[in-house]
Amino acid sequence: MTRRKSITGFLICFIVAFAAAAAGSIASIRAVAFYQELTRPGWSPPAFLFGPVWTLLYACMAVASWLVWRENSPRRSTALAVYVVQLALNALWSWLFFAWRRGQWSFVEVLVLWAAILLTVVLFWRIRRAAGLLLVPYLLWVSFASCLTYSVWQLNPGLLP
Repeated sequence: MTRRKSITGFLICFIVAFAAAAAGSIASIRAVAFYQELTRPGWSPPAFLFGPVWTLLYACMAVASWLVWRENSPRRSTALAVYVVQLALNALWSWLFFAWRRGQWSFVEVLVLWAAILLTVVLFWRIRRAAGLLLVPYLLWVSFASCLTYSVWQLNPGLLP
């Protein structure tokens, strides 16, 4: 692979990852104010933490997808397709929770997202171990986010039906 093709692929991987981030963030424009309105468990992080954490996670996702894209593997197309699906699911969660304020659906959806991330980790790991490892913090964060989603939904039945 030429250096130019590799750099172009790297940029495309970042654009794809951060396009998903942007799609989710559009739904989260008023998230900080809404998050402050919600009754949250004592272990919930402050609102300012989410932006930096997600930025780092999306950067890791971009690098992981680039590492897989560079490999000449017959499994590459499937792995990248699953990766794109989980990106879409990630963006959808923000719409369900923040824009549409659907607690039950956001919880169900985050569980589907978690499964899609796990599958992506496994598929990436089989192609390039480093790519799978780069997604482990993302899987851990979404595990935490799943618990938080459930707790916040349960604590706010009037705001998140």
